[in-house]
Amino acid sequence: MKYIFVFLAVFLFNCNNDKKDVTSNKEDTVTERVDTIQQETPLEIYDFAGVEKYLNYNDDKTYIVNFWATWCAPCVKELPYFEKIGADYKSEDVEVILVSLDFPKHYESKLKPFIAEKKLQSKMIVLNDVDSNSWIPKVNENWSGAIPATLIYNNDKRHFYEQSFSYEELETELKQFLK
Repeated sequence: MKYIFVFLAVFLFNCNNDKKDVTSNKEDTVTERVDTIQQETPLEIYDFAGVEKYLNYNDDKTYIVNFWATWCAPCVKELPYFEKIGADYKSEDVEVILVSLDFPKHYESKLKPFIAEKKLQSKMIVLNDVDSNSWIPKVNENWSGAIPATLIYNNDKRHFYEQSFSYEELETELKQFLK
């Protein structure tokens, strides 16, 4: 509905202004820019065997691995907190990894545009493995499969959270992992 009003406003403006030759409108420019960003946003798509390495790094970093999907409202709400934590704690060797559980048929139409629109900067991977009954307990034996879900780990500690976070809650949990 919003786009109809924008189109009508641009159309009426152009019809009433004979002295200007407007060959494109703002909406076309935005669409072209998003299309360009989408093309530049390659998705790393793995089955669970490919994702598993991200859950078990053995180095000096602290990892925050968040399982989410674009269709999950609590997941989308908390994504800015993960982005901010990643930026705020980058100098302390903290890395955020976002694991999308979006449906394969929506990768191009929903996931890529979402990543571009939200300007997500964290490491983004896509888990495409229909055998969730086998891989969910490998992430955490108590995980029901509900999202959002987050794993925070380093060499010394590992904890799984089947919940959504505010920035403050996420930061509080993260600080328990930092030396």
